[in-house]
This record gives sequence, structure tokens and C-alpha cells, in this order.
Amino acid sequence: HVQLVESGGGPVQAGGSLRLSCAASGFPVGTSYLSWVRQAPGKEVKWVASIYNTGQTYVTDSVKGRFTIPRDGPRSMLYLDMHNLKSEDTARYFCATGDGTARSSVRGQGTQVTVS
Repeated sequence: HVQLVESGGGPVQAGGSLRLSCAASGFPVGTSYLSWVRQAPGKEVKWVASIYNTGQTYVTDSVKGRFTIPRDGPRSMLYLDMHNLKSEDTARYFCATGDGTARSSVRGQGTQVTVS
């Protein structure tokens, strides 16, 4: 079955960088449509970035130029590379199948990122 396990979150100073990792199983990471979404305290889940089965990537405007979404198909890993972090990036980050917000999306348990 599909399983996603995130790691790599933690406290970081504004302007710093983090790499979030997502270990996936149950499907081929290298040819799947995958996303990262995030949820700040008391707020709804918001889409952050996606990688399509073609390899094409998209990120939300607020992180453009700062975040990228690489993957390693043979290792079944998805990543979120985050640079120049801002306080507004503080949230729990989830990797997910599909766009991450649809009912059909499967998400992991998430990893907390706190920027101060």
C-alpha cells in the first residue's frame, strides 16, 4: 500500500535552509505526480510544490526562487529544498500523492518547520 514518511524538519533561523525528505513506498516515485503541502497553526492546508510524472515542477508564488522539489526515483525519495526561509514558512509540511489537497491524495504524517 502507499506509504509516505517525512523527515528533516526542525527549528531554523530566518534566511536559513532546510531539506525535507519523504520516503515513499507502494508506488513508483520516479513516474508519479507528487506534491508538498503545508499547514500553519489554525490555517487550512496549502499547496507548496508539485512534480509531475514528466518531471516538470511547479511551486507556489510565495516560494518561487526559494524552494525546489527534486526526487530520486531509484531511492523512492521526494525532497523539498528550502532556502532563504521566512517566518511565514513556519508550518507542518506533508508530502502527498497527486496535488496533496484532493480527497484521493495520500499524505504522510508531516514534519514541522519553525522559522524564527
